[in-house]
Amino acid sequence: MPKDCAAVERLLEIMAALRDPDSGCPWDVKQTFGSISAYTIEEAYEVADAIERNNMTDLRDELGDLLFQVVFHAHMANEQGLFDFGDVVAAVSDKLVRRHPHVFADAKIADLDALNRAWEQHKRLERQAGEHKHKSLLDGIASTMPALRWSAKLQKRAAHHGFDWDNVAPVFDKLQEEIAELKAEIDIENNHDRITDELGDILFACVNLARHLAVNPEHALRESNRKFIARFAVLEQLLQQDGKVMDE
Repeated sequence: MPKDCAAVERLLEIMAALRDPDSGCPWDVKQTFGSISAYTIEEAYEVADAIERNNMTDLRDELGDLLFQVVFHAHMANEQGLFDFGDVVAAVSDKLVRRHPHVFADAKIADLDALNRAWEQHKRLERQAGEHKHKSLLDGIASTMPALRWSAKLQKRAAHHGFDWDNVAPVFDKLQEEIAELKAEIDIENNHDRITDELGDILFACVNLARHLAVNPEHALRESNRKFIARFAVLEQLLQQDGKVMDE
């Protein structure tokens, strides 16, 4: 048996032992899909953090933790007679082959734009043929992802079906319009719900602007966060040199 296959088999055996109702770990035994979903998301974030820090040792470990989450979910599904880890691997393998006919079949792709259009078309056909047929073109986009990412996915999907501005100029106009609407709501007393609504529209418009500028809004905001941290640290250092603290 190849080394990789043996390693996966060992992981599956460890998972089975942990979930054994008689001799397994009490914590692992009592878990459900719902109870570990937060851990799955957390592990994905830790993978991203290791990549941003360019720490390959941590990346190896965090990828292992994320893989364990996949094995955990698959094992619980197998206990209920739904599917097992092999079915998960087979499903993603079939999907990759199906969505890459230019690699695994004779399809010809002219350029990256054509590839993106073909990719969206494949996903659309899959949604239409799926067990749970989607009524809207925006169905199937997980609402549990971070809000910036969710906005970007919604707007990208809509744009693929022609719902988009032709260029970036009207996006700036829309952003200014939303800012003006927020200012108008601020002048009204006891108006927190409307202020929240208008501020959300501004954030949504900012994501749209980022998409038109080919900027990842999540990455841009994270970089601004880092810039703020660095500048704040300099400010703290300067204050310390003057014998002062921030509260003063």
